[in-house]
Amino acid sequence: MAQARSKPHARLVKPGRIHAVLATLGSEIAQDVIPVGAALPPEHDLELRFGVGRGVVREAVRTLAAKGLVSVRPRHGTHVRPRCDWSLLDRDVLGWLVGDKEPDVELLLWIQEVRAIIEPAAAAMAAERATADDRRRIEAALAAMDTAHDQASAFAADKAFHLAILDATHNPVLQGFRGAIDTILSAILPVAIGSTGWFAGNLPNHAAAAHAIAAGDGDEARAAMEQVVGYTRSRLAKRNVAARPSSASRRTTNGKLKRTSHVS
Repeated sequence: MAQARSKPHARLVKPGRIHAVLATLGSEIAQDVIPVGAALPPEHDLELRFGVGRGVVREAVRTLAAKGLVSVRPRHGTHVRPRCDWSLLDRDVLGWLVGDKEPDVELLLWIQEVRAIIEPAAAAMAAERATADDRRRIEAALAAMDTAHDQASAFAADKAFHLAILDATHNPVLQGFRGAIDTILSAILPVAIGSTGWFAGNLPNHAAAAHAIAAGDGDEARAAMEQVVGYTRSRLAKRNVAARPSSASRRTTNGKLKRTSHVS
């Protein structure tokens, strides 16, 4: 029996190449280099630009479509969809929106609104349902935050704190938001921890939430987590006002106003 040959597509489509094309196109869409409603370049042009085969381009575009960024219609091409259709809590999409430049503070404020809906309620539920092991995890994360000596360790401890509280709800639907909260914190915390006094100033609020959960006081846990999220939001709001350009600097040469956001 003749040995089965591997498919050429399987040999050519390498994850690293797909990721490179995906990351570039995703970032360009998120940052309006390719704006909403615009068509992506033809497949052949993308193949030449990235030096890859058709299979790589098609797989990258399929992934963009799965994340809601583009629509693919035969004989009509691939077009960027409205932002309301994007999977904004997807780690890649949120990463492309935040980018590696000055963060879009307005976007981070929108993210904080989502946290304000989910996390205080999760803290109240954790106060009612946390096991002894859950409480130990929360206290350990708080202790790690208090003793963190660099941004990396502070970031890891802060994220562990919030995710431990979400886990302590023992609600499988709420726990389904774990990836979303992880993604949100990945966008928020680097800005928060990198801002002078921000991290230390919010530690007492984190401690109050942990102590309320340990005491089984749902109302206090909710209120403390509202303070945690509200503290970050207030600092972001101040930064947004300070970073907002004047009306003169936001005008283009034809007199139209530019968008005030930095990234998206």
